[in-house]
Amino acid sequence: MSSYIISKTLNPKRIFILQKSELEKRLDPFFYVPELLELEKKVLAKKPNKLRDYVQSLASGATPKTTESEKYYAEKENGIPFLRVQNLSPTGVLEFDDCKYINEETHNGMLKRSQVSAGDLLVKITGVGRMAVASVAPEEFEGNINQHVCVIKTGSKEISETLAAFLNSEIGEKLASRRSTGGTRPALDYPALLSIPIIEDKRILQITEKVIAQKQKNEAEAEKLLSSIDDYLLNELGIKLPAPPENTLQNRMFTRFLKEISNNRFDPFFHQNYFENIYLAISKSRYKTTPLKKVISSYSKGVEVGSSEYLQEGKPFVRVADITDFSINWLNADKKISENKFNELKKFYKPKIGEILYSKDGTIGFCVVVQEEDDYIISSGILRISCKNNFDNYLLKYILSSKVYKQLAERVSIGTVIKHLTIEDWLNLPIPVPPLDKQKEIAEHITGIRQQAQQLKDKTTELLKKASEEIEEILLN
Repeated sequence: MSSYIISKTLNPKRIFILQKSELEKRLDPFFYVPELLELEKKVLAKKPNKLRDYVQSLASGATPKTTESEKYYAEKENGIPFLRVQNLSPTGVLEFDDCKYINEETHNGMLKRSQVSAGDLLVKITGVGRMAVASVAPEEFEGNINQHVCVIKTGSKEISETLAAFLNSEIGEKLASRRSTGGTRPALDYPALLSIPIIEDKRILQITEKVIAQKQKNEAEAEKLLSSIDDYLLNELGIKLPAPPENTLQNRMFTRFLKEISNNRFDPFFHQNYFENIYLAISKSRYKTTPLKKVISSYSKGVEVGSSEYLQEGKPFVRVADITDFSINWLNADKKISENKFNELKKFYKPKIGEILYSKDGTIGFCVVVQEEDDYIISSGILRISCKNNFDNYLLKYILSSKVYKQLAERVSIGTVIKHLTIEDWLNLPIPVPPLDKQKEIAEHITGIRQQAQQLKDKTTELLKKASEEIEEILLN
């Protein structure tokens, strides 16, 4: 072997030679990348503990069938947080913007073994991107997890935070990735996860805490910008909404004549005076209104795929849980379908650039414009919407994403545990129609506000990178 020489023109990080005696249990080349081997040696020289030394118990969860959603899932108001990979953050703080919820029966029954309590350490063990992203459950937290996350009970919030700070560092991520297996969907089994060496240093946590504080400040500023969008939009459209009624018994009581509810809904929520006042306010817009269906050139829903056709690897199958008002999380979609199935469905169910995706089941009203053409199929819980030439697609997205139009969509939805949009009623929602140049002006202004908010959020990524460099300097030098 010593007679072989690798040309200096080749990348030594990608092409290297090992002696047979240097091989361990694994044979895959990534495990022996010189950079990772060198890092492991430096870390082991510090005589670290292993992650297993801090573990009192460990468990991963499962994903209840979405085809039986009413049996397992719930709305935020009466549900238990069901944490997935996207809820974990490299700052160590859980993110709840895109959180699903399960009912208490599922939490205390099917998923009892994976319950999460305050101070528990949560670690990503499956999926593309960063491996072993870790977060700590906050005070008084009660929740659960799916199969791509594991919950580790360490017995102390401080220990969990220290471990999360190390695992979220570049050093921790590289050590975790080296131990993962799998191609397009890497995974850490328990022995590999527990073997990760841990260097304890309180300075790591101090650096992370500074990043968290700045992150929270940036997010507060970003949220302030985003919350100004609705006021700007309604002001430009000339809509003056009524103040929400005070939550008093008198305000909750009202009467309707039988003729008003004949051939209509009977539930009190639908007939609240507040909604009548909203419609009145929209009708007084400075622009003429028209039913939503008049500004749409076409709409169609996605497709239902049987659970037996889901795969661990394949083309993304995007469901309501994978979209927000800001993005389409197709890359990390939990469900996959085969290449053949994708090719069979893509003609009718693959979104196109410029279309609006709108969630019609579960969480009603998530709305996002498709900006890039990517290979994924949407589920039946999502509508694909195209606008007519005389209406700006971004303006319609911003109108439908506004709080007031989400309330109106909620009004024309049915179901108790899982909501379902009544599409015909929804298509009759009144939409103000400014001149096209005014539409573009409004849409561009709102896009500018959103970009400012995104820039503030991007600063957190820069802070994390800088913090990681500081941590590496502390731990290895």
